Amino acid sequence: MSEIFATTMDPTKHQLIAAWLPRQEWFAGEGEAVLETLGGFRLDDPAGAVGMEFIVVADTAAGEPAIYHVPLAYRGAELPGAEAWLLGTSDHGVLGTRWIYDGEGDPVWQAQVRALLAGDVAAQHQNDSHTLEPLVGVDRAAGQGAGEGTGVAAGNGKITVIRRPVAGGAGSSGAAAWVTSPWTEAGVPVRGAVIEFS
Repeated sequence: MSEIFATTMDPTKHQLIAAWLPRQEWFAGEGEAVLETLGGFRLDDPAGAVGMEFIVVADTAAGEPAIYHVPLAYRGAELPGAEAWLLGTSDHGVLGTRWIYDGEGDPVWQAQVRALLAGDVAAQHQNDSHTLEPLVGVDRAAGQGAGEGTGVAAGNGKITVIRRPVAGGAGSSGAAAWVTSPWTEAGVPVRGAVIEFS
């Protein structure tokens, strides 16, 4: 079960994400983002080596806030060959230097998302240690069963991060299954798809 440390990070997650977002083709703002965390969840690494967090943030820099989903993988050492996915490093007050990657490029993250879609692991609370997050769900397209029915258990198919989640949103028309996460917009609890499998 995920253990959340009450400590500092330098630079912070918000600082790393804010500098990284404008370099992404799906970024809708201008200049550096000003971020507010709206919600999300975590997954456990069975080996205990990689931290995994799925963060829903709002960029409030200008006008109507833009909502983004940023999945992160935290490692205690550099992941060879994953330079393109690196947001940066941060000094964690308990764990030391952490290499922080866009989760989509991390093989442990990929494996655990598949396990979540297959129903083999449960989502963890974003902020509370050793606590499940019951509001994270896996929905399936009509006619799709769990696990093998979607091809997840066999490792087939593609996992896609939904970078601009929408409250109440589901997977695309070609998706066999999708993960929905909770967050809050304007003080109202909502849920929407953040990962899809096709």
